[in-house]
Amino acid sequence: MEPDEDLEQIADEIYANGDENSQRHRPIISSEQLDIEAYAALYSGRTKIMRLLFIADRCGGNASMQLEALRMAYDEIKKGENTQLFREVVQKIDGRLGSNYGPDPTWTDSVDRRAELRKEKLENELNAYRTNLIKESIRMGYNDFGDFYYAHGQLGEAFKNYVRTRDYCTTAKHIIYMCLNAILVSIEMGQFTHVTSYVSKAEQSQESLEVVTVAKLRCAAGLAHLEAKKYKLAARKFLEVGPELGNNYTEVIAPQDVATYGGLYYFVWQSKVIDNINFRNFLELVPEIRELIHDFYTSHYASCLEYLGNLKANLLLDIHLHDHIKTLYDQIRNKALIQYTHPFVSVDLNMMANAFKTSVAGLEKELEALITDNQIQARIDSHNKILYARHADQRNATFQRVLQTGREFDRDVRSMLLRASLLKHEYMLRTSRKH
Repeated sequence: MEPDEDLEQIADEIYANGDENSQRHRPIISSEQLDIEAYAALYSGRTKIMRLLFIADRCGGNASMQLEALRMAYDEIKKGENTQLFREVVQKIDGRLGSNYGPDPTWTDSVDRRAELRKEKLENELNAYRTNLIKESIRMGYNDFGDFYYAHGQLGEAFKNYVRTRDYCTTAKHIIYMCLNAILVSIEMGQFTHVTSYVSKAEQSQESLEVVTVAKLRCAAGLAHLEAKKYKLAARKFLEVGPELGNNYTEVIAPQDVATYGGLYYFVWQSKVIDNINFRNFLELVPEIRELIHDFYTSHYASCLEYLGNLKANLLLDIHLHDHIKTLYDQIRNKALIQYTHPFVSVDLNMMANAFKTSVAGLEKELEALITDNQIQARIDSHNKILYARHADQRNATFQRVLQTGREFDRDVRSMLLRASLLKHEYMLRTSRKH
């Protein structure tokens, strides 16, 4: 290769961080409206409905997206027995979807009548089981009551009945089953302290835990840590989820969520995730997350931030992640700024601003905040627009540590010799005799 070609390649690498004209081997995924139908297909049960309603509430002025989410929620609710939620959705639709998506008193009355008969039957069965003192039957009776209340949206009553089965559990598998039910309802209610408690309780029966159950518990623990803003612990839990999870926990979380939550948070607060073989399988499900992580660790910050910008609108519609987006994005950008400046003695702010697609003035403010927070050891030449790193003098620091170690060694040796001399001349002994 010719010298000019060498220089040209080096220049390309330097400017690849932010040059708009640099060649990209992977296309940036455009910012597209969330495909609600494909998104909803990832989930099942109550969480599918609640996610659709969340999207309808949060999609802003996008009326078509809102009505699509409400339409799908309406259809999904009619497959179940939650008439109260049905009435709420009908009220939100407010006739905008036509007569086919309005109140259906025939259906609601029929469901409510069946519910009353079912409840009466369950009560009679449970009373009979209590009379006969059959522990397994009583456990199943409470469990059936929990399922009944959960199906009808009475989450508090469902939780109470699931927890009551604990006194009648005779095997470790029964306890694990009870914990999973309690975790499911607790997540729906937003009671994540209960989630943490019952995950710990289930994990005490390690010998009875199946591989899929372990994956479910790690997902639940990750969501609890995420809600508590313990991002490092949340990331660790999501990265520990094995491929056995598959589509076995869609009533709570999809594999794509594991990739998104684990990938975004772990590469901010820890190290590379693309080296994790098990987690790499999850990342393949969400190529946008995989590519932005790759771009971050190959220092293509403009591309990385563009991916993030395109993902932001859809991430804000995520029922678990929406409250943490601002913190997440700030941390990613700050880490990118820190990583960019780290190898250099001086950095041209104009070039750096180009890399991060921002103005020099805006970049200065960001760097000032990081310097003040002691995350970057540097000073800014505002006149020449250059950032000068304050790298410690490693040679001098090492020399000073050697001198300090030598002084400490000399002091210790002198103390040892003095003590030996005192013992030899029985100085302490004679002193004690005088007294």
